[in-house]
Amino acid sequence: MINISKIKDALSSAVLNYYNIDSKTTIVIEDTKKDFEGDLTIVVFSLLKYSKKSPEDSAKILGGYLLNELDFFEKYNVVKGFLNLSIKKSYWLDFFNSWCREDSYGFVKKPSGQLYMVEYSSPNTNKPLHLGHLRNIFLGDSVVSLLKAAGHKVVKTQIINDRGIHICKSMLAWKKFGNEETPESSNLKGDHLVGKYYVEFDRYYKLEVEELMGQGLSEKEAKLRAPLLLEAQEMLVNWENGDQEIRTLWSKMNNWVYDGFEQTYKNFGVSFDQLYYESNTYQLGKEVVKKGLDNNSFYSKEDGSIWCDLSSEKIDDKLLSRSDGTSVYMTQDIGTAIQRFRDYPKLSGVIYTVGNEQNHHFKVLFKILEKLKYSWAQNCFHLSYGMVELPDGKMKSREGTVVDADELLDSVIFEAKSLTSERGFLEELSNKEVEDICQKIGLAGLKYFLLKVDPKKKMSFDPKETIDLSGHTGPFIQYTYVRINSLLKKFDISILSSDLNFNSIELSDKEIAVLKSIANFPEVMNQSAKQLSPYLLANYLYSLVKSYNSFYQEFPILSEVNKDCKNFRIKLSKLVSEIIGSGMRVLGIEMPKRM
Repeated sequence: MINISKIKDALSSAVLNYYNIDSKTTIVIEDTKKDFEGDLTIVVFSLLKYSKKSPEDSAKILGGYLLNELDFFEKYNVVKGFLNLSIKKSYWLDFFNSWCREDSYGFVKKPSGQLYMVEYSSPNTNKPLHLGHLRNIFLGDSVVSLLKAAGHKVVKTQIINDRGIHICKSMLAWKKFGNEETPESSNLKGDHLVGKYYVEFDRYYKLEVEELMGQGLSEKEAKLRAPLLLEAQEMLVNWENGDQEIRTLWSKMNNWVYDGFEQTYKNFGVSFDQLYYESNTYQLGKEVVKKGLDNNSFYSKEDGSIWCDLSSEKIDDKLLSRSDGTSVYMTQDIGTAIQRFRDYPKLSGVIYTVGNEQNHHFKVLFKILEKLKYSWAQNCFHLSYGMVELPDGKMKSREGTVVDADELLDSVIFEAKSLTSERGFLEELSNKEVEDICQKIGLAGLKYFLLKVDPKKKMSFDPKETIDLSGHTGPFIQYTYVRINSLLKKFDISILSSDLNFNSIELSDKEIAVLKSIANFPEVMNQSAKQLSPYLLANYLYSLVKSYNSFYQEFPILSEVNKDCKNFRIKLSKLVSEIIGSGMRVLGIEMPKRM
C-alpha cells in the first residue's frame, strides 16, 4: 500500500534522477505549511548548484517535470524557493480503499529479529514513587510498546537500588526513632513508611550539623562529622561485610517497600519481565573492578580506593571503590550491564531510561565498559529526559517536597469523577463502572500530560491541566474516541464491509485533511520508535483528533443524503477511532466506553 512516506521516497528519487545527482544526496521534502496550497513541499535552494537557475525558475521547471513523471500530483505552485505539490484527490480515495483492507495499520507485521532491553523506573528502596518517577515509567513503558510495534522483541526491566548509604539512612532513622512501627501498625503503605524515616534522618542530621557549626566547625566539616551520618556510613560497611542484624533489618524494610511498589505499579498498569537488584549486581561489579585493577585497566590510590583513568577521554577519573572497600553506584552499574548481556547474549541493545541529571554518569559508564573491552558497550543507550518540576520549584525527596505517585493518582481520579458528575452522563451506571471509567480518564490525563512533551525538555507539572475535555489532553482524545464509537453504533455494521461508489464522492478539504493525517500514521509510528520519542505519537493523535473534529462539525454524518458519501464518512470515522485506540494503547492509555 502506498503511503505518504513512499510518495516522498518516489519524489526524492525523481528529483535525483532529473538532476543526475548521487543517491546519497538528501532532498529536503516537507509537509506544506498550512498557509499555502499543496501537500508536499520541496526546498529547492540546495538544488540551485545543479540547476544553475534562480530559485523560482528552478522550482517551476522541476514542478513541470514531476507532474509528467509521477502520477500522484495534479498541480504545483511556487513560493520563492519552495515548490508546493498537490496530490490528486483520486489518490486519497485509492489510499482510503486500500487502507480499509489492512489489519494493524501502522504496525510492522514482520519480526525484525532484534531483541532490546528497556530499563525504566529503577527506584531506590528508601522512598515511595513520586511524580519524577512517573515521567520515567510512562516514557519507558511507551518506548517498549513502540519498539514492539516496530517488530522488535523487548524485555522490560528495572534495577532496584536496594543498597547504599541512602538506604542505610532510612534504616538507621527507623532503628533510632521508629519504635518498631510497621505498615500494619501505622496504616501506611510500606514504601511510604520507609520514606517517612528517610525524611526523618535528614531532619535530625540537619540539627546535628547546626549544633556542630555552633561549636565552631565549618559547614563542610560539620556535614562530614555529624554523628548520624557517621553511623549510617558504619552501617553500610557492616552491611557489605554481612552483619546479620543489619541484613535482617534491611531485608524487612525492603520487603515493605517492594509490597508498596507492587501496589503502585498495578494501579498504573505497569509490569516488568525481569528484575535486577543492586544488592546482587554490585558483587559482580566489585569482582570486575578488582580484575581491572589486577590487569591495569584501573589504578589504586594510597588510601586503597580504586579509580578509572579517563584522561584520554578528557573526563575526570572515576571512583569505583571507596577506601573502606564499599562500592559506589558506578560499580553496580558495571555489574548490572555485564549480567544483562550474560542473561540475554543476543541483545541488540539496552536502553537506560534515566533523567538528564545522570547524563555524565552514563557517558562515563559506557566509556568504562569500552575500556574493559566489552564489544556490546556500543549498544548501550541512555534515553535521557528532563526533570519534572512543580510550578513553585524542584522536588526534593529528602526534604519531603515531592508529589507522591499514589496521592497524585487519587487526585486525578477525583478530578475525573467531578468532571463526569458535572456532565451527568454516567448516572445510570453502577459505582464499579463509574470507578473504572474515572480511573481510565484520570490515568489518561496523567500519562498523556507527561508524554506529550519532548523527553529532552524539562517540564512543569500542573495537575489542573491534565483533566480537560477541550484542551491538549488525554481525556480530550478519549472523548473524541467515545463520541465516534457512539456514532458508529447508530449504523448498520454491514455498511462498513460494503463497497463504495467513489464516483459519487466529492472529497472536501477537511476530509482530505483527515486522510492526510491517517496517511502519516505509519511514518509517525516509525519515527517515534526510531527516535524513542512517544511525544511524536502523542502529538500526532491530538492533531488527528483536531482534524476529525473540524470535519465532523462541518459535515454531520447523520444528515448526509448521499448514501455513498455517508457510508464513506462512517468508514472514515471508524478508521480514525481505530488509530486513536491503537495509538493510545501504545502510550499505555486505555479507552473508556463512555464519558
